[in-house]
Amino acid sequence: MSAQTSTVKGRVMLENDPVEFANVYIKNLNVGAVTDADGKFRIEIKESGTYIIQASMVGFKSAQLKVAIPQSSEELVFQMEEMDGGLDEVVVSGTMQEVSKLDSPVPVEVYNANFFRANPTPSIFESLQNVNGVRPQINCNVCNTGDIHINGLEGPYTMVLIDGMPIVSGLATVYGLTGIPQALIDRVEVVKGPASTLYGSEAVGGLINVITKKPEAAPLVSTDFFATGWGEMNLDLGLRSNWGKKIQSLTGINGFYYDNPIDNNGDGFTDVTLSKRISFFQKINVQRPDDRLFTMAGRYVYEDRWGGEMDWTSADRGGDEVYGESIYTSRWETFGTWQLPTSENMNFQFSANGHNQNSVYGTTIYKASQYIGFGQLTWAKTAQKHGLLLGLAYRYTYYDDNTSATSRLNLDENAPSVIHLPGVFLQDEIKLTANQSLLLGARYDYNSIHGSIFSPRVNYKLSSSDKHTVLRLSAGNGFRVANVFTEDHAALTGAREVVFTEELKPEQSWNANANLVKKIYSAKGVFVGLDGSAFYTYFTNRIIPNYETNPNQIIYSNLKGSAVSKGVSLNLDVAWPNGLSVTAGGTLMDVSIEEEGVKRRQLLTEKFSGVWSVGYEIFSLGLTVDYTGNVYSPMRLPLLGPLDDRPGYSPWYSLQNIQLTKKLGEKWEVFGGVKNLLNFTPAANSIARAFDPFDRGVDFAQDGSVIPTPGNPNALTFDPTYVYAPNQGIRGFLGVRFTVLD
Repeated sequence: MSAQTSTVKGRVMLENDPVEFANVYIKNLNVGAVTDADGKFRIEIKESGTYIIQASMVGFKSAQLKVAIPQSSEELVFQMEEMDGGLDEVVVSGTMQEVSKLDSPVPVEVYNANFFRANPTPSIFESLQNVNGVRPQINCNVCNTGDIHINGLEGPYTMVLIDGMPIVSGLATVYGLTGIPQALIDRVEVVKGPASTLYGSEAVGGLINVITKKPEAAPLVSTDFFATGWGEMNLDLGLRSNWGKKIQSLTGINGFYYDNPIDNNGDGFTDVTLSKRISFFQKINVQRPDDRLFTMAGRYVYEDRWGGEMDWTSADRGGDEVYGESIYTSRWETFGTWQLPTSENMNFQFSANGHNQNSVYGTTIYKASQYIGFGQLTWAKTAQKHGLLLGLAYRYTYYDDNTSATSRLNLDENAPSVIHLPGVFLQDEIKLTANQSLLLGARYDYNSIHGSIFSPRVNYKLSSSDKHTVLRLSAGNGFRVANVFTEDHAALTGAREVVFTEELKPEQSWNANANLVKKIYSAKGVFVGLDGSAFYTYFTNRIIPNYETNPNQIIYSNLKGSAVSKGVSLNLDVAWPNGLSVTAGGTLMDVSIEEEGVKRRQLLTEKFSGVWSVGYEIFSLGLTVDYTGNVYSPMRLPLLGPLDDRPGYSPWYSLQNIQLTKKLGEKWEVFGGVKNLLNFTPAANSIARAFDPFDRGVDFAQDGSVIPTPGNPNALTFDPTYVYAPNQGIRGFLGVRFTVLD
């Protein structure tokens, strides 16, 4: 006997107007339909029961109804609400105030959790590889540490925040971009260009703000586990709970395990660093009278990672028989916001972190501790056409290590670095007309070592009456106080001697940016979004590591000239009603250094980069296909001298991935795919003299230069800094997610 067929019918409306080409989808049954010109739909099904029916369309917020099937003869009516192409998302990074993305005078790019799920990775560092103009840079072929480049500027110029608080800096610039449980990430906001007026030092190239979920909006349970064909395993776990009636809690755990040495390129070294990492995250919201805010969070990360010769063991740590780079990292963080019980809108924000590191690079031992305390009091006031923000900030930094960086000159005495950095900033957002606004800002900081630093900025925004076109213009200043040993892994490796030719001065930059956003809605429900920018940054006192004067040294000094980063970028978003969406972007840039009349291209910086993400949801099968990738043009690489026979530039290369995701009911989904489809890896000779990591077969002249010999005709030393892309080739992955909303 055949099952009885039921008909589900209705209309999708925007107030009194029908919505054509909307998708109407019955969850769990994997059936659906598309609305006609009158907004009507009709679905024939054979199952009975109670189901969630969802209506969705690009540019609108999804609407849901719970319906018992067989359905009554009454038509379903879905009322849609315009989402304005995503521009009404709430952002905080541009102005330190919650505003809609449309109204923000500062261009802010927003990437939600679904964007990163299209290419799952074990760390936020790797997740950013598909963001236009942002590139995760591997800095060492042995320990695989890295940093984040924005528009060609190195990691120390990028400030990384968690929930708006400066967390990842100093030592964590190199080692702290892992261990953030991705199950707890709500979205990532990216601001390109200096943001020092609001955020102070380090926000020179831009900032990345990792915003975690609010406990009340997070799933009750969320679990995400995947493993790769190389033996990597990653687990993210999120739990929501209530501590009594007034405290809401969000708990997260991240674990990563990889203990399978692989040497596919045959250089005798591990292609990928082996790592064991555990991270705990805890966040609470406290309900207070008058809905005043009080939230606190904390995170602890421990990691044991090593890379080196294939037969290295922990017994070889620090020895000169088998080369290895071993890093033990122990890190804690706490941060929060407390809204003062006053009639005025005043908030106190705070963060503190401690980073302890025990590292060995061959025979070079590096032990360091860093503690940072930060407090900030802000007062926000809206008066007629003005939106004022006044802030007082203080930052304390303590740093100590076992190198000459923290010892008194000519004295055998330890002298940890202690820096006090009080500051004050003022911002005024002026509403000129209904469609125009002007943002003026200024900041003054006093560094206890370097003295006064002043940072102004101005932003102008003009939008069309229908808000489908937005123009933003900005100019501002950025500054950075450098600490080479905490920010540059190459300074730590035993392969080169570190040389300072002078007392390093703070870097300063001036930036101009133009941004144009255009949204297009076709008559057939296709949405097209364009987001283009032109940027220009001019540096003075730039600190450039010199690898080329002496192949056995890294020479640090302030640039006696200028450095420029300039270029254009374009983001494209296209979505069709049938479930196909395309996100793509490209950045064309020129990052150069000019000194004594000689202009040269910056090392390890591409002229062009492109990214894409193509997704297609097959509603009838409950299946999603994601194809992601990036492409990079050649970069200038650090050679060891005129006789070095390795290429001076990297080749064009692309890293591409594909993933299938299958929903299994409301709580489960499985996913799997292939990473690095083209199996691209750098050349096997990327590590110079990998067979002689302790330079036993190298002859040096009195000035430290390498003498060519029959056994070393190219005058090379062991050096792992010739690196531009991961050594990890093609591999499959498989994972599962489990989510309980309530």
